[in-house]
Amino acid sequence: MENAEEVVLIRSEAEADLELAVKEFLQKVSRLNCICFWGGLGAGKTTFIRALCKYLGVVDVVTSPTFSLINEYHCTDGALIYHFDFYRLNSLREAEDIGVEDYFANSEGICLIEWPAIVEPLLPANLLDVAIVVQPDGKRLLKIGAKE
Repeated sequence: MENAEEVVLIRSEAEADLELAVKEFLQKVSRLNCICFWGGLGAGKTTFIRALCKYLGVVDVVTSPTFSLINEYHCTDGALIYHFDFYRLNSLREAEDIGVEDYFANSEGICLIEWPAIVEPLLPANLLDVAIVVQPDGKRLLKIGAKE
């Protein structure tokens, strides 16, 4: 967990603004294998993850894993990214049944998790929480080290 909460402003969903936000985000965080994204419906979790994956060199199409629960992406350098969306899970047992703990324990890949609340008991200790907060003007704040 990061020591102090830091904030990154996402000015819009324009590609250039997202790229700037991703660069600033990566400058503020250490290399972690598990990042949990918190925020309501439409906050921009998938949009930011898509921009982050693009910047990290993902060669696959990045989509929300709302129905599949897990998408696996490959980077140009051979790294793996696992993108989870637990919005549709009804119980912790469902997460255990699909083997999420194996993904979380895999130090080779990066886990990007949307709607992490239901799997909190299974999450590794070394993770980063990031809250995406929609501002009245439509801009988003990434609150690094926060759930809200």
